[in-house]
Amino acid sequence: MFCFISENWVGRPLADVESVVSLIFNTTTRKGLKVVCQLYNGVYVRAKKVSDVEFELINILRIGSHGKWNYKISPTK
Repeated sequence: MFCFISENWVGRPLADVESVVSLIFNTTTRKGLKVVCQLYNGVYVRAKKVSDVEFELINILRIGSHGKWNYKISPTK
């Protein structure tokens, strides 16, 4: 979706976070897919280490022969 987001905001000033979120949110592909986004005001922990056990619990579906780059992460139950 990044190429469509980039096309959507070409030449527009990214003056503040709200304008960036608005431009991303109002992006659609040629086939009608829409981007959904919202601003997260929380705080992320920097340099958090994820253990091997925690990583194995992530519900990742690797797609095709390039699963390192093409994947879907779904919620865990």
